[in-house]
Amino acid sequence: MNTEKPPIYLYTDGAASGNPGPGGYGIVLRCGAYEKELSGGFACTTNNRMELLAVILGLEQIKWENAEVHVVSDSSYVVKAVNEGWLDGWKRTGFKKKKNVDLWLRFIDVYSRHRVAFHWIKGHAGHPENERCDRLAVAAYHAQDLPEDTGYIQEQQSVL
Repeated sequence: MNTEKPPIYLYTDGAASGNPGPGGYGIVLRCGAYEKELSGGFACTTNNRMELLAVILGLEQIKWENAEVHVVSDSSYVVKAVNEGWLDGWKRTGFKKKKNVDLWLRFIDVYSRHRVAFHWIKGHAGHPENERCDRLAVAAYHAQDLPEDTGYIQEQQSVL
């Protein structure tokens, strides 16, 4: 009996209306015949925070360790941070003068539990899952009574 688990495909997108402004994330997780969608938003945040949070929340949904995960994102910020080694450099310098440190630390924790490959795709170019994630993200930031992005607020207060 084959006990190897199938690969997981994690499609993500983040959006903000204004930067900063209301923002949201959209996630489509696919594993074999199973699919799950997630979305949410915040009253005031940035596009990059939502792009990164989408990846984090998607990875946090995975129920087993050491999963083969293919993250498909239109975020150069997130994909290049991993694929081009930016994140390793930021870690070596203690994230000095970097934004979104709260999310990058959370990302490192969940990313280290799996075998993750990042794939960049051009946004708004007709990729079905990316378009779906974008619609989820935009709908999320149009919701009423959005919560505060406390990480963003704390980061802004520390700059002052």
